[in-house]
Amino acid sequence: MDLKELYNEYKELSIKGRYLTLDELTPLLNTLSAVSDLFIIGKSVLGEPIYKIQIGTGQTKIFLWSQMHGNESTTTKGLFDFFNLLKSGSSFAKKLLDTFTFCALPMLNPDGARLYTRENANKIDLNRDSQDLTQPESQLLRKTFELFQPDYCFNLHDQRTIFGVDMTGEPATMSFLAPSYNEEREINASRLKAIELIAGINATLQQFIPGKVGRFDDSFNINCIGDTFQYLGVPTILFEAGHYPGDYEREVTREFVFYALVTSFKLLSENDVVLNGIEDYLNIPQNKQSFYDFKYKNIKINYDGIEKITNFAAQYKEEIIDGKIVFNAYIIEIGDLENRFGHLEYDAQGASYRDEEGGIPQLNKKANFCLENNIEFVNGLIKK
Repeated sequence: MDLKELYNEYKELSIKGRYLTLDELTPLLNTLSAVSDLFIIGKSVLGEPIYKIQIGTGQTKIFLWSQMHGNESTTTKGLFDFFNLLKSGSSFAKKLLDTFTFCALPMLNPDGARLYTRENANKIDLNRDSQDLTQPESQLLRKTFELFQPDYCFNLHDQRTIFGVDMTGEPATMSFLAPSYNEEREINASRLKAIELIAGINATLQQFIPGKVGRFDDSFNINCIGDTFQYLGVPTILFEAGHYPGDYEREVTREFVFYALVTSFKLLSENDVVLNGIEDYLNIPQNKQSFYDFKYKNIKINYDGIEKITNFAAQYKEEIIDGKIVFNAYIIEIGDLENRFGHLEYDAQGASYRDEEGGIPQLNKKANFCLENNIEFVNGLIKK
């Protein structure tokens, strides 16, 4: 199976970038209604509809949800690319639809999506509300889970650019987790199924993004939805779509989300999961905070008349301006910056720093500055 060929054929061209709201999804949902069951199962805090898609007639039931955190849209894009495959009428699509029944909530948090925030409109993190169920979105997710009674759950998320694959210097473009079901992080039959499936996904992704797949932390938190569903005995797989070099719009990463979804269901449909894959799973390096967006090294600064060489880092903030996401770089740390890499690194080789306010970088200021060799940086990047 040529995954890249499949992706190029079924990529949904009408959605792209990081800012994805229900406005962009509604036409796609209406199109899907011709080949699937489409329901409005309830409303968000601000009254936006929350949709459920159900497609397929197979015995194995797959439950997927995306944009539980409103500003995490990459897996939503990958999910709609996968829906295009399912409705294609191809022999592979027919096999999947005969094997599985898919139930998906493609945008669980439409208010957070519109506001471009992790939380819902009540400023609650839905992924910490799986026990108290204080929010309508959390209640709808849990009710759908109980009615559908899935055999597998797919918890689809994004993660920030700060995460890398252990301390290898590679970004964590995709990370996965088979959540724990207890404090001891033991492996029972249910969790083992998730582990074995992730081992198979990783084997495939290593062919495309070698060294860029991480394993998310498995500390147990019953308030997290994945841990809750694993605790309830349903194999649950966490997807974390992360950074690929230069891909701040996550249009490259969405391709690997698609690969991971297709691989998951191909392996399950062919009963070709990695048996006893615990070692393969544990050999996936840990997902760690090891990156800045920008790292500037060997900068000469004048601090109260004393010259010294230092380093500093800048990080993008994603800000909505005129309905679009704008990436603005701010200085966030000054010092040795040990054990952190930069997605972009610049060695000033002792050149002196200056900006409009003086001779030293200031925390929380825009990364606009010059070096004495007449190199100007605007919003973190060398001005062209």
